[in-house]
Amino acid sequence: MKWYESDVDAVEELVHTDKQNGLSESEAKKRISKFGYNQLAEGKKVSALSLFLSQFKDFMVFVLLVATFISGLLGEYIDAVAISAIIFLNALLGYYQERRAEKSLEALKQLSSPQTTVLRDGEWRKVPSQELVVGDIVKFTSGSRIGADLRLIRSDGVEIEESALTGESVPVSKQVERIEGDLVELGDQANIAFMGTLVTRGSGVGIVIGTGMNTAMGQIAGLLESAPQQVTPLQRRLEQLGKILIVCALGLTVLVVALGIMQGHDMYKMFLAGVSLAVAAIPEGLPAIVTVALSLGVQRMIKRKAIVRRLSAVETLGCASVICSDKTGTMTQNKMTVTTIYASGKKWSVTGTGYQPEGCFFNGGTEIRVSQEKALQQLLSFGLLVNHANIAEKNAEYVLDGDPTEGALVVAAMKAGLSREPLLEQYTVVHEFPFDSKRKMMSMVVEDENGDRYVVTKGAPDILLQKSEWALWHERKQPMSAKIKKSLEGSIESMGGQALRTIAVGFKPLRSKHESYTINSLEKDLIFVGLFGMIDPPRPEVKNAIRECREAGIKTVMITGDHAITATAIASSLDLLPPGGRVMDGYELSQLSVDELEDVVEDVYVFARVSPEHKLKIVQALQQRGHITAMTGDGVNDAPAIKAADIGISMGTTGTDVAKEASALVLMDDNFATIKEAIKEGRNIYENIRKFIRYLLASNVGEILVMLFAMLMALPLPLVPIQILWVNLVTDGLPAMALGMDKPEGDVMKRNPRHPREGVFSRGLGWKVLSRGFLIGLVTLLVFLFTYRGGQNELIHAQTAAFATLVMAQLIHVFDCRSDYSVYHRNPFGNVYLLFAVVSSILLMMAVIYYPPLQPIFHTVSLAAHDWLLILGLAGIPTFVFAGKLLSNK
Repeated sequence: MKWYESDVDAVEELVHTDKQNGLSESEAKKRISKFGYNQLAEGKKVSALSLFLSQFKDFMVFVLLVATFISGLLGEYIDAVAISAIIFLNALLGYYQERRAEKSLEALKQLSSPQTTVLRDGEWRKVPSQELVVGDIVKFTSGSRIGADLRLIRSDGVEIEESALTGESVPVSKQVERIEGDLVELGDQANIAFMGTLVTRGSGVGIVIGTGMNTAMGQIAGLLESAPQQVTPLQRRLEQLGKILIVCALGLTVLVVALGIMQGHDMYKMFLAGVSLAVAAIPEGLPAIVTVALSLGVQRMIKRKAIVRRLSAVETLGCASVICSDKTGTMTQNKMTVTTIYASGKKWSVTGTGYQPEGCFFNGGTEIRVSQEKALQQLLSFGLLVNHANIAEKNAEYVLDGDPTEGALVVAAMKAGLSREPLLEQYTVVHEFPFDSKRKMMSMVVEDENGDRYVVTKGAPDILLQKSEWALWHERKQPMSAKIKKSLEGSIESMGGQALRTIAVGFKPLRSKHESYTINSLEKDLIFVGLFGMIDPPRPEVKNAIRECREAGIKTVMITGDHAITATAIASSLDLLPPGGRVMDGYELSQLSVDELEDVVEDVYVFARVSPEHKLKIVQALQQRGHITAMTGDGVNDAPAIKAADIGISMGTTGTDVAKEASALVLMDDNFATIKEAIKEGRNIYENIRKFIRYLLASNVGEILVMLFAMLMALPLPLVPIQILWVNLVTDGLPAMALGMDKPEGDVMKRNPRHPREGVFSRGLGWKVLSRGFLIGLVTLLVFLFTYRGGQNELIHAQTAAFATLVMAQLIHVFDCRSDYSVYHRNPFGNVYLLFAVVSSILLMMAVIYYPPLQPIFHTVSLAAHDWLLILGLAGIPTFVFAGKLLSNK
């Protein structure tokens, strides 16, 4: 179908839709059921069976399977069956870990998928792009990612960058008119917006004509490579660590086996013991547990309204030393409300808050009727006209669809009894020049009922003041004299001093309908109409969040396009600006190079009147100072700074798709306090990973050393292979996973940020692993020595006691791993998952020791009460021998 050849009415008829009301929700669901979701076909997923079988690919597991097969051939059927069962259970645990991580990442992908504004049942609403269907009416603006192939039905200065599809990096201007031709290339189909392309300028509306694999992008989907699996720097470091540990573990295992054979132990039994010890000693589950810990942390962040798009950001969050945050919506409520109006030499105050269109206008304490104030009514009308926001009542609450600043102007007009429909009957919009962050203005060319045309402009007051040659003053047009200009500048400064954001409105009549409309010719020689002063109150939770960040060694920097006076007032109210802290405006920032900014950036806490391009300079200066920088943003022009930052953060509610794609973290509620919570969670995830590394490695060291000590002393084996494998599966696995779900310590946000190159074994972790591992091995051997009196029955009794000691020493030690200070520092009942894991391990151990059918399988006998006194007394030594010293040093 050559959609570009069809006119708009024909397309509307062909896809059975209605331009005015769109499709109904029921019809959209029918089309999804019939044609499927709007998504490209994905590569073949790994099946559950393949994922489970992959758990047996590990070399050491393969060797153990061979050893088990040999056991069966030699008649050791019980050992063979038991070891096979443990290998199977270990594979199930590994499968569960990987499957959970995979599902978490899939859920994350769904949460971070783009949203599209679509017309359904006569109302504009946001839906996930994958729910678009042919016939949907879609609205988009600058910064949007096109969610499906669209035939444009409205284009206001739309330019789209189509390099993802055509390879052409220069944005393409779009039109509505049909295009004739048999073989028009994609790049020349100017009335079509293609799925996956980026709107760089303007706004428009289109009808969906293709979804999923039926789009131009879908036709070349086979050429697209799927994104590689994310591997974080920490995971890479742990993989390297794992290789080192494998070499060490194998070396020690070979030593143990060699010593055992030299001392006359049966070669087969020593070989099986050696393989079992290697399987237990090598932390092959470490990468999987790290992935699970990261994915669990990601799930917790989602509950706190922070979506992590890149797993590497989780560990980087713990290193953040500076947060550069937008003011509007992030530190404030993003519910702009007009409170002050200045026009024609008069000042009015406006009551009412939020988007509730209820309030009164006062002049000098006296309530006035807007209809009696010509200048005020004209200012409110123009503010409503040059505007795309809508305020609608839903569920007894007024909600905004559009920009908060524009929404404030709409609400102010509604309080005066004005509405857009009668205004659009009086004025017809002929052309629009959308807001641009460089110009800091937007303009519309309108035509009134008499055929006269005007340009109406709204934007930053200082910019619009420069563009104005006239002013409405005392109800009539007057030249912009020095006196009038000074009065207007005083009002701008006064409003800024009250932390009000200011928007100015101007206009001018156009001489001819045939005048060529260019920004430069239209936005000059304007008539200045008046000023709106609006407040966006700080979020109540932000002040405390900034304080917590400061205690955590994290500097907070406010970045805003507002006037420096406004920014200073807000920063002071949030306790963000300390005594002597600098406020730098965009002009001063423009005069400095990155190197020059680096010299002073430590003293700057507020950047005011900045453009998005300045953000990149700020990030670079902070990074050159050695800071790990988080940068927030929501617009297209914010993307370079977001991408360059160590932690790029985009807004989930107001952010453009481009900003979201460039970011590593998306704030679902656009709230600064959520950044603080994400950093707290990021720090906790890293600490939890350190906890189970500490636990796993100390346990593995203990298992190797007890066997090594026994061989060096020419003793019988303190543990049989099946017991070693059981410890590896139950005692090591379950508590280690539970440590990954530990809550943050109380002082996690009172510590300085972690250095990004900090080693896993820093802060004494290496010493803790070796010292506790040594003591776990030593006490296990001591119990074996105390209970072994010679003879086969006594040997089984001693091995059972050693097995119980090893298990209990590790299970007690796991509570010590919860804190860097001591076992006494945290409430032992603070992690219910860990309690469940420990109790489960103890019950399973008791079953192995006391349940008669399991005793011959695990080579155990029942233990007496006095045995347990010895076991528990010595098992606590690895944990409690250091506890008093650490507690006193705390």
